[in-house]
Amino acid sequence: MKFSSITRRWLPLFLLPLLAACSDQRASFEIKGSAHALTLIRVTGMPWDKTAKYTIVAARMPDCMRRHPMPDAGLEARVEVYSPGNDAWILKQDGRMYVVETRSCEGFAALDKAPEGGVGPLAGSFEMRNDTLVFTAAPKVEPPPQPAAAEPAPATN
Repeated sequence: MKFSSITRRWLPLFLLPLLAACSDQRASFEIKGSAHALTLIRVTGMPWDKTAKYTIVAARMPDCMRRHPMPDAGLEARVEVYSPGNDAWILKQDGRMYVVETRSCEGFAALDKAPEGGVGPLAGSFEMRNDTLVFTAAPKVEPPPQPAAAEPAPATN
């Protein structure tokens, strides 16, 4: 069976919606400028897919940059970023936790439980907003004011 010239001409237009459904979105958490950052990449496939592929890129240029695949997650999955310190970062995605570091950019692992020292303060989260992947920084929490030190009592003799 041969396709007519009209069918060949219009076939790409019919397939265009399938190609347009694919999406590759990125958002960055700049730690110390764009050279030291975590970037989340979210790739979706076909319009009927209910999940996306997620990848985190740890970078501290010019010393290192490494891409670490994360498990597939829902299209609206949020990835929270916590800062326990020492250039380590705890990522929470759909109840799962991962640790990634930016000293050598090579360390990445799933965590069974929260680290002994805790996950650290929330730095922010990657999330979908108006069909766009964005990083939203956590509000800065000011430490509570320290009470004034009491003056020492004068010595009595």
